[in-house]
Amino acid sequence: MKHYKPTSPGRRGMSKADTSVLTKAEPEKSLTHGFTRAVGRNHHGRITVRHKGGGHKRLYREVDFHEDKRNIPAKIVSFEYDPNRTSYVALISYADGEKRYILMPQDLKVGDTVITSETAPIKPGNRLPIGKIPPSTFVYNVEVKPNGGAKLGRSAGVSIEILAHDAGYTQLKMPSKEVRVVSQNCWATVGKLAREEYRFVNLGKAGRSRWLGIRPTVRGSAMNPVDHPYGGGEGRTMRGARRPKNLWGKGTRGVKTRNPKKYSNQHIVQRRAK
Repeated sequence: MKHYKPTSPGRRGMSKADTSVLTKAEPEKSLTHGFTRAVGRNHHGRITVRHKGGGHKRLYREVDFHEDKRNIPAKIVSFEYDPNRTSYVALISYADGEKRYILMPQDLKVGDTVITSETAPIKPGNRLPIGKIPPSTFVYNVEVKPNGGAKLGRSAGVSIEILAHDAGYTQLKMPSKEVRVVSQNCWATVGKLAREEYRFVNLGKAGRSRWLGIRPTVRGSAMNPVDHPYGGGEGRTMRGARRPKNLWGKGTRGVKTRNPKKYSNQHIVQRRAK
């Protein structure tokens, strides 16, 4: 972590994650392209997710979440910053010359070799079917469906613990402490993602949030009655409602919002803590 000196009110308390591990400033041109961010709008242009918009222009890095190039070793060429995700990315070069981006694993350095194979050794960065990874091993980039691409464990510093194998399924302990099962034919990468200190970053000032495309959040009690259930009143008032609710009148704070018919309910063994 880098902590700035309090040379101004915005600098006081400001910090950022360690970037000394990065080895290349410019991305691989063949693996990038421009794109338009949705900034919280749907295809009609209406806001569906509030507090998004603006921010610095970004290039999209094509990160390989399938890693379907199997039994061919790849060497790590560089570690790079990716503005589109919390984790850093690693540029790898396969033995046949092809280059791809993958998420940067912890405890690896430039020049190390990784491989995707059913017979790969159990070491950080290697990818293999989850049924062939022993219990108590930490993994990331886990598939939910076989050959469906990594969906679980993709944020900076996270890892998923393998608890047990049983009847063709593997029990996983998620970072949220939720326990769920996936097929043993799903693929996962051994190890833990780098940039673990990301969750300790203090942005320090409002402008830095705006650079990231995060717009301000306004308190409901500061609004008018037409805009929020908490709005209106003379001066500062209590919320005036028995139960807390959001902008649309839906309950908050402890109200269950998960769809009882969600497709993945059958794969959850133990729900995460409240």
